[in-house]
Formats: sequence, structure tokens, C-alpha cells
Amino acid sequence: MDGPSGSGKSTFAARLASELGATVVPTDHFATWTDPVSWWPRLVAEVLDPLRHGREAHYRRVEWTGGVPHLGGLVHVPVPDVLVIEGVSAARRSIAPRLDEAIWVEVPDAEERLRRAVERDGEASRAHLRRWQAFERGWFAVDGTKTRADRIVTPT
Repeated sequence: MDGPSGSGKSTFAARLASELGATVVPTDHFATWTDPVSWWPRLVAEVLDPLRHGREAHYRRVEWTGGVPHLGGLVHVPVPDVLVIEGVSAARRSIAPRLDEAIWVEVPDAEERLRRAVERDGEASRAHLRRWQAFERGWFAVDGTKTRADRIVTPT
């Protein structure tokens, strides 16, 4: 499940996971303001590869104590029937051949997405979120994520 920040991916993923009995792994457990997408090999090595081989996965999630990201608690991921990877870059080109379905979630208006993200993360995050939005516009344009989506969801 991929799409721009503030579009409702986490909410949609939680509902879908509840309906399917799926496990959700959020990219927010890996990304930081200064490392928005290059953490991907860690997700593959610590989560996707073990699960693909029928083994429980373990990873340390990023936590934001005092607004500063650091590796925090250990997350255990039992082998699920359905795995939902949710967040910016979750449906990136490098994983596309292995996805059963890529879902793009997007609120079309960038200012509305910013408002929603600031409401979620706090006013102190506004400048970071503006830079993040600029980054993700470029990322999605180069990666072509939306054009490969099997389904497009526009939350109301």
C-alpha cells in the first residue's frame, strides 16, 4: 500500500488487515526524515526474506523519542497468510514483481495531505513534512509507482 503522506494509507491498511486477518508492516518503522527510502535492504533482509522462507521475522523499529529517530523496540512478525507493507515506497519498482497487489492511496490535494499529516504528527513536523512531500513527488515520478498500481483508492 503506497501513496503520498497524509493520504490515509495507515488507516486503510488497518481496515484491510482487519478484514483479511493480515499483518501490517509500516515503512514508518524504517524511514526517517533523512533516510526516506534507502533503508529498504533492511526490510528485505529482516522481514521479507525470512517470511518468504517460512520463518518468523524480527526487526527493530524506528522510534522518535524527543523528535529524534533511533532504533527502538524489537518487532516480531509471525509468518502471516497475508502481509500488507504500508507506507511511502512500499510498492516501489524493485518489489513490484513479488507483489500480489499494489494499492495506491491518495488524497489528491497536496495542501489537504499536509494538513492531515500535521494533524497526525504535530505542528513541529510541518517543515519536515513539506520537505518530505517534495521528496516523495520526485520519488513517485521516477519510480512510476502510481502507474503500476492495481487499485487506486481516494479516501474521502
